[in-house]
Amino acid sequence: MNNTMSYKGYVGSVEFSEEDGVFYGKVMGIRALISYEGETAKELVDDFHGAVDDYLELCKEEGKEPEKAYKGSFNVRISPELHRDAAIFAAAHQMSLNSFVENAVSNELARA
Repeated sequence: MNNTMSYKGYVGSVEFSEEDGVFYGKVMGIRALISYEGETAKELVDDFHGAVDDYLELCKEEGKEPEKAYKGSFNVRISPELHRDAAIFAAAHQMSLNSFVENAVSNELARA
């Protein structure tokens, strides 16, 4: 079973509450809280689509730019030693630390 769904560039989680007998989720990768629910898979998908559409419409009405999910920038906390070693490795191979991290993440995902 896939635990995510996508719509208009937004990715939503899929959860199930056995106690309440409902599916629910929230849009991932943005600060705004966009949540949805449904008693069936179809209701969940429909409510997800409606929640994203409502968010985009609200942003338009308020003249705000909607947040973009996974815009390509994130903070990573690692040990100072690992940070130093990665920076030295990147410099020795004539690449930026960002390029080194991007390659490492890409390589790890390719193995998955």
